[in-house]
Amino acid sequence: MAEKRRKFDPEFREGAVRIVTETGKTIAEVSEDLGINETTLASWVSRARRAGTAPACGSDELERLRREVAQLKRENKELVMASQSCCQAAAAAGCAGW
Repeated sequence: MAEKRRKFDPEFREGAVRIVTETGKTIAEVSEDLGINETTLASWVSRARRAGTAPACGSDELERLRREVAQLKRENKELVMASQSCCQAAAAAGCAGW
């Protein structure tokens, strides 16, 4: 027997689209979290973007978070390099445990 088709109210649809566009989560992640079909959510997001009610690339918050991630990656890389330098210097000096 065929499964009964679910109906979603406009507020739910808008909220789901907002989660995708504002959090940077993928459509697959959000659809799984909300228990809806991935294709259904993708069509809602696509329709919202065509209508201009959802940002195509993301919001200011998403851009801020992307900049922050890039900065943290740079800082992490610097810390790894500094740690490696310390380890090499300690090993050259014959310190145990490095």
